[in-house]
Amino acid sequence: MPKNILRSEEIAAFLREDSGAGDVTSAAIFDPAQEAGACFIAKEDFLCAGLMALAAPVFAAVNPAIVCKGRQDGHRITAGDKILTVQGPVLDLLRAERVALNLVQRACGIATLTARFVDAVRGTGAKIVDTRKTTPGLRSLEKYAVRVGGGHNHRFDLGCGILIKDNHIAACGSIAAAVAKVREQAPHGLRIEVEAETLDQVEECLACGAEIILLDNMETAAIEEAVALINGRALVEASGGVTLANVGEIARTGVDFISIGALTHSAPAVDISMRLT
Repeated sequence: MPKNILRSEEIAAFLREDSGAGDVTSAAIFDPAQEAGACFIAKEDFLCAGLMALAAPVFAAVNPAIVCKGRQDGHRITAGDKILTVQGPVLDLLRAERVALNLVQRACGIATLTARFVDAVRGTGAKIVDTRKTTPGLRSLEKYAVRVGGGHNHRFDLGCGILIKDNHIAACGSIAAAVAKVREQAPHGLRIEVEAETLDQVEECLACGAEIILLDNMETAAIEEAVALINGRALVEASGGVTLANVGEIARTGVDFISIGALTHSAPAVDISMRLT
């Protein structure tokens, strides 16, 4: 099971936010000593992500004695499936319910959408990667879900890699000047990636030895030209305007990576409910 997707203090904060002054409704109805079982039920088809890595730690944070059993990550779920069972004091189960569901529904939604993109480029050699367009505070969860869906992670944060973008280029006056400044000061061992919007900029990237060239918002025909021009001298990433309808076409141009912000910023949460048994 993956460890430390969310830190214990993050889970505690989520529970405090949801609990407020306490569950006054449940406290009025259930006896504190009353025990129960409950299950998560899928209301649609999706790819499983985070039942034991996200939901189980939430229940454990409320009460370590709660017993959880759930489906493994990557398992394809069908509407109506019982995907997680929990057993413990009913008040504790209900206190953990919404936070656990929110996290798992989000993770499963991202994993499911990612898997669709991965399936669409299968056989081309292109890798589907995410971006930093994540929900503040949930980046570890969302990038974890991308991996469950068969995708790959781009930078986790600004310190994980060098990516020279349009604002950097504008500030320096040229791609060559920006690359030279980065080479002088950046930590040893980080590959230099540069964003290019035109074929002329691709040539500039090649001339100054960029190791990865990000083709930003280019039409498919232009991507094909760029890949031919680069001809293996750098890794090639395509980004911008990528959808399930066009990702296969983009992948067939020969790019190495296709980065998609929608994996994390636009994936719909899947529908799961918890029922006491």
